[in-house]
Amino acid sequence: MSQVEEILQVRVQSITFEAEGILSYELRPVAPRRELPAFSPGAHVDLHLSNGLIRSYSLFNSQEQGGCYRVAVNLDANSRGGSRFMHSSVGAGDILTIGLPRNNFPLYEEAEHTVLIAGGIGITPLFAMLKRLEALGRRWTLYYSTRSRKNTAFIKELEAVNAQSSHGRVVFHFDQESAGGFLNFSDIVASQAASTHFYCCGPLPMLEAFEAATADLPDDCVHVEYFAAKESADTSGGFTVELARSGKSFYVPAGKTILDVLIEGGQQPLYSCQEGICGTCEVAVLEGEPDHRDLVLSAKQQREGHSMMICCSGCRGERLVLDL
Repeated sequence: MSQVEEILQVRVQSITFEAEGILSYELRPVAPRRELPAFSPGAHVDLHLSNGLIRSYSLFNSQEQGGCYRVAVNLDANSRGGSRFMHSSVGAGDILTIGLPRNNFPLYEEAEHTVLIAGGIGITPLFAMLKRLEALGRRWTLYYSTRSRKNTAFIKELEAVNAQSSHGRVVFHFDQESAGGFLNFSDIVASQAASTHFYCCGPLPMLEAFEAATADLPDDCVHVEYFAAKESADTSGGFTVELARSGKSFYVPAGKTILDVLIEGGQQPLYSCQEGICGTCEVAVLEGEPDHRDLVLSAKQQREGHSMMICCSGCRGERLVLDL
């Protein structure tokens, strides 16, 4: 698996206020008359920020809009520097470096009915899915949960969809208008046909409740994307990592991740979130058994052990051989 990332230069064409604490950014190619690479609903791009951080953001515009990418950024109170930098230091006209679109959260377009469940900024990949399903004439329902109307991104656009669509509807849920109550995932799941595909993206408590409600459904009908890790990275250490291409070996001690050790050893692996949720650091495993901690690979992919996320996963034995 290649660890060479192709990058693009884009210009921030415009910045739009979408909701309290949420700004969207329209990105267009710097080179005149150049089309941006195609993407599919659920895809994200890595933004290489000038403060040294790399952050992944979902594309929320329609895939038919080949001339631009649109991302939305929520100003996180616990920001590690990414969302704060985007809100305070990125302006219209700025040039940004981005990676090519990648999709760890693809849409199955042939489903008879699709249920999309969004919490807060988790609306971004699901908004792109809604647009695609609407364009295809597929049946869909979006449940969109936020704290209040003022925290609800794209609310006017989604209300317009409700007024015009004959294929689906948006069900808004505002916590402050429901006495702090949350969506009842069990009722939502129980009310759907067995062939329904479910997608959920939002904060951890929502995703955990969604996974509990869909636990008895077939794996291929349940799709989840996380914006934060469920558990901490494996820093138990005590194993050696061999890089097959360079022939170099590195010992991973307790307290460090594989990514930490490789960077300290002068290597330049790709990485972004450092939480196992974006897939940027995925590397093929040639020998050894990974101890997976990511939220990108499916349960089946983790059991097969053909690849791993080196930012968070460890080793169940004494040695791993990676395709680096």
